[in-house]
Amino acid sequence: MLKNFSRSVRLERLLHKEIAVIIQRHLRDPRLIFLITILEVKLSSDLSYAKIFFTCSNYQDKKIIKLILKILQKAEGFIRSLIKKKLYVRIIPKLCFFHDTSYITGMFISNLINKTKLVN
Repeated sequence: MLKNFSRSVRLERLLHKEIAVIIQRHLRDPRLIFLITILEVKLSSDLSYAKIFFTCSNYQDKKIIKLILKILQKAEGFIRSLIKKKLYVRIIPKLCFFHDTSYITGMFISNLINKTKLVN
């Protein structure tokens, strides 16, 4: 049975994959020595804007997060140009990057739960 996926969901998945590869392989900023994980891509209803949620493993320092956010925002045009070459889409969405702390918070809570299980 075929599943019905909307165009926006398929495009979100494609963008998620491509942006992760571009950040990992093509961004050559020497300040980007950190592991950046793309958690989610959310498209607007008209597919012209994309919110990209990312996290940096093992780094909660606000200065480092701001630096990474600044680098990613400056590289938006470069990332969009590489996406344009890979995907056959009429409109490449504008990219807005957001640091997402929910993953790190979830890991912290999970570790606390595991510690309490060991104590009891």
